[in-house]
Amino acid sequence: MEQIISYKIDQENFSIPAAKKKTMYFIGVTTGQSSIMKIFPEWAKCLNLDSDIVGIDINIHEAPEVYRNVVNFIKHDPYSLGALVTTHKLDLFDACSDLFEYLDPYARMFNELSSISKLNGELRGHAKDPISSGYAMDDFVPPNWWSDFKGDFCVMGAGGSAISMGSVLMREENEGNYPQRIIVTNRSEPRLIEIEKIFQKLDPGGIEFEYHLCPENIKNDAVVKSLSPYSVVVNATGLGKDRPGSPTSDHVVFPENSLIWEINYRGELDFMHQALAQEKSRNLHVEDGWRYFIYGWTEVISEVFQIEIKGEILEQLDNIAKKFQK
Repeated sequence: MEQIISYKIDQENFSIPAAKKKTMYFIGVTTGQSSIMKIFPEWAKCLNLDSDIVGIDINIHEAPEVYRNVVNFIKHDPYSLGALVTTHKLDLFDACSDLFEYLDPYARMFNELSSISKLNGELRGHAKDPISSGYAMDDFVPPNWWSDFKGDFCVMGAGGSAISMGSVLMREENEGNYPQRIIVTNRSEPRLIEIEKIFQKLDPGGIEFEYHLCPENIKNDAVVKSLSPYSVVVNATGLGKDRPGSPTSDHVVFPENSLIWEINYRGELDFMHQALAQEKSRNLHVEDGWRYFIYGWTEVISEVFQIEIKGEILEQLDNIAKKFQK
């Protein structure tokens, strides 16, 4: 069994040993608890990658210099090839965007980074969520769902995942198949203001937008209760994974005939269990975050190692990962 290595980084402690072989990093909050730390070595064998994975744990909303220390380390360490970023996508971009020679259009549009890589001496940053969230939604949201049923899209949490999902729904090729309403809730106001600015730029017309400040879960309950049947309701808060709880209370009532998406794939998954308790009575389809997890990682691995992961190889990696699913 491969040893799981994760380093806790903060303002008092910055210590990441220089990599002794090709290494990819996982920048998160509780990386040692993630299945990827066991999955990646098996994926590396399947893909013929002679590479390690190392976790870097950073407190949520850390000081900018902490993010800059981490990015500068990856940039200048010869064997450090890149990283997947979760939870810190927006904060890392704000603190470190000037350290990158290349930022992809999504990263510049949404001011977030989920992928760090190197190519021809350049440090490159990508926002991969608009791609991986689109793939994940295509897996369980039927074609023409919005045009057929006139439902709403409600996402709790206003971070990078919510921004990416909104961008997918508002793509030009989806004209005629947009949600009736896109509704965002968040426990703090600054992120709501930021996502509203981004969605105003993306707005193709014909969609109603609502932004709700919901510091307590009973406020999210009220928003969910207001949704139309045949809606899609998403937990993109991180609650139930890195932090305990759910954005909704146990008294939440989900809209009938709706798709409920818990984008976490590990942890207590309280939100998912709240939805499962109403699966039959409200005729719900409840989806976890497993495929989102698979797409998210394979998209970044493709960038870091400059390889293509699609079709049969993707399914092979999914099957390998399932052996480690908790």
